[in-house]
Order: sequence, then C-alpha cells, then structure tokens
Amino acid sequence: MNEHEHHHEHDHDHGHGWMKYIEIICSLTCGTALAIGFGLSFVKGIPPVLPLSLYILAYIAGGFFTVKEAIENIRAGSFDIDSLMIVAAAGAAVLGDWAEGALLLFLFSLGHSLEHYAMKKAKNAISALAKLAPKTAWLKKGNDLQEVKIETLQINDIVVVKPDATIPADGIIIKGNSAVNQAAVTGESMPVDKQVDHNVYAGTLNGSGALEVKVTKPSKDSTLSKLIQLVNEAQSQQSPTQRFTDRLQKFYVPAVIIFVGLLCLAFLVIDEPFSASFYRAMGVLVAASPCALAIATPSAVLSGVARAARAGILIKGGRPLEDLGTLKAIAFDKTGTLTAGKPTLTGIIPAAGITKDELLEMVVAVESLSDHPLAKAIVADAQLKNVKPAENLSSVTGKGIKAQWQGHDIVIGNKALVIGVSEEVLALLDEKSTAGHTAMLVLKDNQYAGMITVMDTPRPEAKQALDALKAAGIKKMVMLSGDNQLVADAIAKATGLTDAWGNLLPEQKVEAINKLKATEHKVAMVGDGVNDAPAMANSTVGIAMGAAGSDVALETADIALMGDQLMHLPFAIALSQQANRIIKQNLVISLGMVAVLIPLTLLGIASMGPAVIGHEGSTLVVVLNALRLLVYKEK
Repeated sequence: MNEHEHHHEHDHDHGHGWMKYIEIICSLTCGTALAIGFGLSFVKGIPPVLPLSLYILAYIAGGFFTVKEAIENIRAGSFDIDSLMIVAAAGAAVLGDWAEGALLLFLFSLGHSLEHYAMKKAKNAISALAKLAPKTAWLKKGNDLQEVKIETLQINDIVVVKPDATIPADGIIIKGNSAVNQAAVTGESMPVDKQVDHNVYAGTLNGSGALEVKVTKPSKDSTLSKLIQLVNEAQSQQSPTQRFTDRLQKFYVPAVIIFVGLLCLAFLVIDEPFSASFYRAMGVLVAASPCALAIATPSAVLSGVARAARAGILIKGGRPLEDLGTLKAIAFDKTGTLTAGKPTLTGIIPAAGITKDELLEMVVAVESLSDHPLAKAIVADAQLKNVKPAENLSSVTGKGIKAQWQGHDIVIGNKALVIGVSEEVLALLDEKSTAGHTAMLVLKDNQYAGMITVMDTPRPEAKQALDALKAAGIKKMVMLSGDNQLVADAIAKATGLTDAWGNLLPEQKVEAINKLKATEHKVAMVGDGVNDAPAMANSTVGIAMGAAGSDVALETADIALMGDQLMHLPFAIALSQQANRIIKQNLVISLGMVAVLIPLTLLGIASMGPAVIGHEGSTLVVVLNALRLLVYKEK
C-alpha cells in the first residue's frame, strides 16, 4: 500500500450523534478563528496578542486530525506526503505568517473532512446490503414458534416467514407460496412467484403469503453474506490505472521531497533571505502534493462497485470494472445463458383428418406416464387438464415409446419409426431438425397422426440484450455450445449472434476462448459458472449468470449477475464504460492541477494560499466526480 493510500485507509468513523461530524466541526472552528483573527489584525488599538491567540486556536482546531494521522502514518513506517502539510504550516508559523498557515490548515482539513464524508457515502451504499438481513427468525419446533437470533440457525431448521417480512436465511420452501421481492440480492425489479421446492435467499422480502422454509445455509454462508464479503474484498483489488498511479507515486513522492529540500537552500545561490526561499519551497510542496491523484481511481472504483451491487451485479474489484468497459468480444454459453435451459413445446402439427387438440390429447395421455425430461416438458407446456392417462407403457428400443389409449395403439418416437410415411412428412421432419427442433412423430394404429416439436428456446430478453450489447460497442458475440451445430445456428439466428460454435466439449471451450483472445485481445465469457469455470478462468473477464445460490459461480467469476437476467449485462458494461471515463477525467484533473501549480509557485506568481486552494479544490472535484457513479442510470 502506498503512502497516500495508507492515509486514506484510516477509519474516519468518529462515533455517533454529533461526534460523526467532529472533523467538519474542527475544520469550521479553524476557519472561524482564522476569519475573526484576520479581521481583528486590521483594527487599530487591538493588542497583537489577540489575533495571534485566534490564529493559534485555528492551528489547534485545523491541525488536530492532520497531526493525529501523520503520527499514525509515521508509526506505521510510511511517510505520507500529507504529513508535509504540517511542515508547511509549521514553517509559515516560524516565519510569522500565521494567517497563511491557518488558511492552509483550514482548507486542508475542510477538504479532507468532506472527502472522508464523500467516501463514507460510497462505503455506506455497500454496507446497506448488510442491513438487509433481519436480526432474528421465527424457528418452528413442533407446533411452537420461538424467536431466535439468525446466527443460531442450523441447516435443516424450519423457519416461518410471515407475510411482508424479510426472509432470514437461504433455504428451500417446504410449505406455502408467495411472491418474493429479490431485488436486494438479484437486482430483479419484479417480485418472483415462489412455491414448494423453490429456493429463497436471506435479505429478500416476502410478499403476502406465509412461508415455511427449510434452512440450507448457516447465516455466515448465505448468498447475502457472500455478496457483502466479496464486495468488501472487491474494494481492495486494484485496477490497472490504480497500479500505474501507485508506481508513479513511489518515484514522485521522494522526488518532491528532494526538490523541496533543494528549494529551501535557494538563498545560498540567489540573493534572497532564507525566509523567502523557505516560503517558496513550502508553496511548491503544497502544489506538488498528489492527493487528488491518489484518490482519483479508488473513489471511482468504490462508487462503481457500490452502484453495481445495488443493481444485483457483483464486480470483484477495479480490474474487472475497468476491463469490462474495454471489451470488444463476448462468448456465451448456450444452455441456461442464452436459452431458458429447459425444453419447450414449440410445434403441434396434426395429419389430415385430426385436430390439433386431438393430437395433443393423445400425446399428453402417453407422455404423462414417462419421466423423461422431454415428456415432462410436453405435459407441462400442453396445460391440458383431465386427460385420462394411457395404459401399458413400453419403450420401443432406439425408436420411442408406445402405449394403449382409448383402444388404440399410440407410438411416439423418432425418424426410425418412419414406415410408409409420405415424402412430404419426411421433408417437414428434416426442415424442423435443421431449424434446431427435436421433432417427434406420432403414429395411431400404425398410421401417421402428426408431429410435435420441442426445443430449448432462446430467453425472451436475449435478442434485446444482444442488441443493447451491439449498441455498447461489442463487435463480436459468439455462442459456445455442446449442442450440435444445427441447434447452435438456429439459436444464433433467433438472437442476433455474430457466430455460433457447436459440438464443443468443456476443454474445447477453453481453446475457443484462446482463439478469440488472439484476434480480439479482450474477451468475456458468460456462463452459469459450473461447467464453464475453465473457460471463464481463461477469459479476460469471467461473467456468471444467475449466481445467487451458486457458490461455484460466485467464486470463479470476476463478475456475477446475481439474478438470472441477461439485461443486466449491457447495464454492467455501460456502467464500466462510464467508470473508465470518470477515471480518465480524474487523472486529467489531478495531474493537470499539479502541472499548473508547480510552475506558478516556483515563479512566485502564486503564493501558498492559491496553491492550497488549487490543491484541495482538485481533490474535492475528483471525489465528487467519482460519486456521480453512485447515481448512474443507463441512458
């Protein structure tokens, strides 16, 4: 940690009530004493000791926290350049320029107290997450309810969540149904309907139904605590710009100290009193202090990470925050990322003389007996009530299944079933397969009765999200899928992807990422984090979808979209691009101010007063500019 950073890592929480504002109060006391003392120095007949005693009061009030921090820094073995402000103020007092020294301490302490307040605001946006979880839960023991602290909850405990109460722990619903507002954890704006066997997360808000939840994680491991812990770790992960400014300061700080030391000796070369050389040196010292530079990047990263967390996006530090905004290519896993991850009934095509409803009823009667995922999907999507199930279900090896229904033999299966089916039907079967659908033929008493198709369809928001990414400057969007190329091409066409690469094993996905990196340099991999972990680790930025509840995804990804929503990705990229713009602006402001002030003070055009105003002004401008990220809204 560099000198200045150490300075900013002090805990500036001075207690509660009015003590919270003690730094600002001391600073304003310093300013008031300085103003009255300065005014009195012009009044005839006032003994000089009166303005002097007010200046001394200003020194004590303005210098208290600055001296305290300087001592802490020196004890910790780091010589903070801000400690040199005290040297400058003490130097002014030695020269008898009490008013100048008091002005320095006033502006410096005011600047710092406001900067600490602003940074605390950004940190509070993050710690607000921690306040989401309730302190207690209603534990069910037999028929009794007792209120217990959430820390005492064990795995498999049953807790009762009353209507409109906050859910106390991660768990699975065993009784009841309700709409749960998960915005705090996943960033989803609309409440999600939950029923038995659905997962719920600590810190989310129950709707109007009472729930009984079986606890699946202790409170310290809940998704919310993981989120808070990772966000806090994110603040300490440095971005490339931060590392650059830190390296710059390592050389810059000693160079300034040596230069100021030499300026103090200028009276030996130039014909001027020591006081004039010393005064000029102190002015340059203030002008060259890189406070604004040191705070330029951390303040923007902190605000960016906090803003993202509020939208259900976990960005693990400065590096992914900066990298995300510079991406040109994104690779997507198919299943569960671009698609819903489950098969959907997409077509019901009856033969001549049979209605759609008859065909569907026939299929549901047979498929309701099977526990194959495709069968379950068909039955769920058909939404037919009161269908009498078929009987005597048996499988036709490699071809499909057959059963008796209402006195007829029904067979549902693949192309291998085709006996005496017209060319027309075969052409339709091929057409559906080419479009990525799984097509199944239905035979009734050995006669063709129709065809049904199922497919893992694209998410409803996939096309909109990819269009938004295109607008944000992402040139190449590639889907990496283990599915066959036909299915991959069909999804690509429906969503607007630039490329689709099918038939890939997990290790081939890693090769695909490296191939993309060779041409596009910076590539993100978006997946669900479980089987995509190796590809994510090899990409510039690994992004996990629907990471709430998936520890693997939370651990492996650089960025985790807590909710299962693709539209969060364009927002994250736009936020990152804005963060990069703000970091660049902050560097220009901080380095620009130093570049202007050093020559002005060296040439004697500006004295210590303007140097202090310029120095502290730029620090405040930089922090306030970074805080704009906290209220960032996507255009």
